[in-house]
Amino acid sequence: MATQVPVAEELAAKESSLARRSPQEILSWAVEAYFPRLTMATAFGAEGCCLIHMLAEIEPAVHIFNLETGYQFPETLELRERIKERYGIEVELVGPELTIAEYEAEHGGPLYRIRPDQCCHDRKVLPLRRHLVGYEAWISAIRGDQTRERATASVIGWDAKFNLLKINPLLNWTRNDVWSFIARNDVPYNPLHDRNYPSIGCWPCTQPVADGEDERAGRWAGTGKKECGLHVIEHQGGSGI
Repeated sequence: MATQVPVAEELAAKESSLARRSPQEILSWAVEAYFPRLTMATAFGAEGCCLIHMLAEIEPAVHIFNLETGYQFPETLELRERIKERYGIEVELVGPELTIAEYEAEHGGPLYRIRPDQCCHDRKVLPLRRHLVGYEAWISAIRGDQTRERATASVIGWDAKFNLLKINPLLNWTRNDVWSFIARNDVPYNPLHDRNYPSIGCWPCTQPVADGEDERAGRWAGTGKKECGLHVIEHQGGSGI
């Protein structure tokens, strides 16, 4: 069954009513409105760990998944086990159709250095598109102050790329908000954050950052690339946003 595109006016009204709400209030609304056809994607970043903590208190049965590209840091996958132990939530690993060996053999070697956009598309965007089929809404952990693309997002909005509602409970949070929440609630997080990795993706495309650098400066460093494509809006407007 195809997901029905919300009427633009209704979506705008709901966005207005939720824009100043706390992340917990936004998540509670999402659970009430869309569970069980509600899912959350997490890269196990600090923001995602905050949302997992909140969902564990609101509705731990919400399905949560991670896009396992095959290039993740061991510390990231170990964090998945610590989250399972702490909250009883087993984050599903969703991978692409080809293994790393198959993918690199098909292309004559790794693509992450020469065509990183294609690598991200093949190993993140396409698996996400397949996985979201059948859901009505998905939750992401983006913050609006992270990139210019994310600054244009809304707390809730129609995601035309994946054909369902997208919910961004932490959109108005800052990095300080995230780490204050982690400290107050003893939330498990990736130890790479303590080694100057404020933003963590795949190991070939992630570097530590120097003091004073932008927190995403270590992602695809030297390429000008800041997004993998999951959160870049391809189309917005028209009859159904």
